[in-house]
Amino acid sequence: MDSEQNQELVPLNAANPVDFRKIYNECMTMIYKVSFRIVNDEEAAEDLAHDSLIKANEKGLVFPTINDAKYWLIRVVKNASLNYVKRKERERKAYEKALYEGERKSESGETDLLKQESINKAREALKKLPKNLQEVLMLREYGDMNYKEIGKVLGITEGNVKVRIFRAREQLLKIIGDENVYMPD
Repeated sequence: MDSEQNQELVPLNAANPVDFRKIYNECMTMIYKVSFRIVNDEEAAEDLAHDSLIKANEKGLVFPTINDAKYWLIRVVKNASLNYVKRKERERKAYEKALYEGERKSESGETDLLKQESINKAREALKKLPKNLQEVLMLREYGDMNYKEIGKVLGITEGNVKVRIFRAREQLLKIIGDENVYMPD
C-alpha cells in the first residue's frame, strides 16, 4: 500500500509519453462518459475527450497526482461538451428556422416520438436549472462520480454536493411534472 501511495505522489507530465499513456489509460473512459452524457453523441464525445487529453499534452501540464489530472480533465471535457451542445442547439435552431420558417408540426402519438419528446423535455428541464445544480447532477448521474469526487472537481464540500443534488432533483421533478412528460409503463 505504501508503494501505491508513493506512486500517486509522483508528478505526471502530460508531455511525457509514458506519463501521458498513464493519464490516458486512467482517465479516458471516465471523461468520455461525462462528455457522452452531456452531448449524447458517441463520436462527438470521443472527439471531445481526446481533445481534452491533447490539450493537457500540448500545454505540457504537470499534475501532482493522477487524481489531479482526472479532475482537471473532467472540468475541461465538461466545459467543452457544454459548449458543443450550445453550438449544436444554435445550429439546430437556425436550420429549423430556415427549413420550417417557424412552423412546428404535431406528429401522431407514436411511442417512439413520445419517448424522444420526453428525452428532449428532460434535457430542456436540466437546462432550466441553475448552473451550479446542473453541474452536480451531470457529474453524479452521467459522470458516475461520488459526492467526494464531485466536491473536489467543483471545489465545494461533500455536504454542499449532497444539498445541490437534492435541490436539483427536486427542481427537475417540479419542471418535468409541469411538462406532462410521457413515461412508458
